[in-house]
Amino acid sequence: MSAIANTPTPPYYAVIFTSIRTEKEDGYVEMADRMVELAQQQPGFLGIESAREEVGITVSYWRDLEAIKKWKVNSEHLQAQKSGRKSWYDSFKVRISKVERDYGL
Repeated sequence: MSAIANTPTPPYYAVIFTSIRTEKEDGYVEMADRMVELAQQQPGFLGIESAREEVGITVSYWRDLEAIKKWKVNSEHLQAQKSGRKSWYDSFKVRISKVERDYGL
């Protein structure tokens, strides 16, 4: 995964997942890697960026809200969400935003 996602000309959507982890590690890295792999296969997926220190932030980019809705209810993703709530996260927040402008170097 590249450090900065190569996204198209806006508009598109960003799903921002911010989390505080528990100390449990069993299976987390494998599941996180699998979710990236699975997301990349979803229609409407545009890219992903992730960083973790004390707070983890993962931003995935999507063509439209319909693609986000379909990703949210993907059966394997639902299982990962359940495992996250049970074992890997003390707290998390999901935010969905419309990207209307982007620029960079």
